[in-house]
Amino acid sequence: MSDTISAPAPTATPAISVRMGFVKFVVKDLPAMRSFYERALGLAVAQTIDLPDIMELVMRRPGEETGFSLILYWNKDGREVTVGTGHGPLGLYVRDVDVAFAHAVKEGATPHREPWDATGMRVAFVLDPEGRELELISMARR
Repeated sequence: MSDTISAPAPTATPAISVRMGFVKFVVKDLPAMRSFYERALGLAVAQTIDLPDIMELVMRRPGEETGFSLILYWNKDGREVTVGTGHGPLGLYVRDVDVAFAHAVKEGATPHREPWDATGMRVAFVLDPEGRELELISMARR
């Protein structure tokens, strides 16, 4: 008997086709968070979903009709919203980490980790005004 673990046999079933769509942040103060993401990251509201008990703002880069979105979700009943620890940061690619970091802080973000060089990239972290972690990354150009 062997102690080796073998890989499962290949199947004829094709892989499921997936593409990233959005990340949703439940926010306390929708107008303030909209303003922050517009000013600090240059996002624009692409769609508003206004239902009796909630409102969602679908935010994207200006001019992009499709692609990855940040959705700001707000409960109209004023329930308590807290940022937990069961998630990592929202990763954002930027041209210049130092410039993006300074701009985000100027627009209301809290510095979380100053820019530094990692293998093949430059990285920094900020917290949005409600405490969500944003990771700013510039990949090294070759």
